[in-house]
Formats: sequence, C-alpha cells, structure tokens
Amino acid sequence: MNSLPADHAARQPAREPFHFSSSANLLQIGKEKAATLGEFLEALRRCPDGSIFQHTFRTLEEHHFIRQGFSNDFAHWAYNDCGEIGLGEKLSAIDVREFTSIADLRGRITATVEQHLQRNKDVAGRPARKAFYFGTSDTVVLPTAEVAHNLPEFVDALRRIAIHSIHHHFIEARLRLRLQSNDFSLWLEAGLGLSAYAARVNQIDIYTSTLEGVRQKIVSILEGALRKPLAATPVNGATQ
Repeated sequence: MNSLPADHAARQPAREPFHFSSSANLLQIGKEKAATLGEFLEALRRCPDGSIFQHTFRTLEEHHFIRQGFSNDFAHWAYNDCGEIGLGEKLSAIDVREFTSIADLRGRITATVEQHLQRNKDVAGRPARKAFYFGTSDTVVLPTAEVAHNLPEFVDALRRIAIHSIHHHFIEARLRLRLQSNDFSLWLEAGLGLSAYAARVNQIDIYTSTLEGVRQKIVSILEGALRKPLAATPVNGATQ
C-alpha cells in the first residue's frame, strides 16, 4: 500500500531510525503457587514483578483476539476456580493503564484480595478447584527487517509487521519503561517531536481492542499526522 501524501515536515528524518522487533517468551513456573485464596494473597505479596506483569499485560497477547472476558489471569482464577464471582469481577475491573509501576499495580491487586477476604472470612482456606501457579517469562528479542527513518515509512511498516511485533513494542515495552509509555510513543516524541500524537497513541485502550485493533488505531492516528501534522518540537534543528 502506498504512503499517504505527506509534506516536507511529515517526511523529515527522525533523530534515529525506528527498528521494529518482535519477541518470544518462554514461560517458566515460579516458586509460588496457591491452592486457596489465603495462599494466593501471600504469594501475591512475594512473587517477582515479572509474575505480576505475566498474569496481567502478557495475558493480552495470549488472548489478543478476545474483546470481552476477564482482563487478567488472577480474575479468571478467582471467578472460575475459586467460585468467587465478586472478587473475579473486581480483579477484572482493575485498569492497568492507571499505574506507572509494577509495585503500585501489585498493591492494588493485593488490596482487592485483602478486602474481599476481610469481608468473607470463611473463604480464605477453602480449596480451589485448581491451584494457581505463578509464572514469569524469559524474553528473547527478535529483530525484523522493518526499519523506519521518517513518519511515512513508520506507518507503512506498521501495516506490515506481525501482531507479535505490535505486542512487543506497545505492551511488552511497558515493563521496561515502568508502564509509563510504549516504544512507538517514545519514538514519535523523541525522534519526530510529535508529542501530541505520541500521547494519543499511548492512550489507546488495550482492553477494548484486539492487537489488530491497536494496529489499526495507531495507523489511523498517524495518518492524521501525515495529512496535517500538529505543531511539534524542533527535531535536528528544524521546525515541523
């Protein structure tokens, strides 16, 4: 597909080219497991940060084609294996976009379980149908042949790359960046000075969109930049 017509500003070279990568995750079962909600609460407090990320953000890649349902593995287990419908719904309602650190996200999840057990003291020791095993992943980054030197090339590459590359740069990156942003937004802002568009990309709802939907929304936002770029900060000494 040909690039949209773009003026000189849109074609201005970025400070650094964007190299698209993908990643493969090798799931590992950790030391923590829970056969009851009481054990689950204790495991939540001591499991590594990677486990919290694994069972929230990485769940999105495993079920990227699902638009509705539980937003994380914790909610699914509480609802289906513990029979605690209310707790499952509360855990599912936690919006990870509100958090800028794994510690804060862990705190919200832990507090939600604590409050439920305080109000329902008889369920803490009740055995679940299946135990919950806390996992984490070792990530292997895989380079691709796609490289973008300016905005039109970036949009064209976004249309071609695999879903796993979208997940790597848009979701997986949030663990590296302490949940504050994603690789695409960082490049748009730092490389091209498109702060407003970077913010709009970062605000895309990862829960109500499939990963293919995320791709289409990013492309749509940046097509607007190609048609009529917003005022941007100077890059390489030039004003966009």
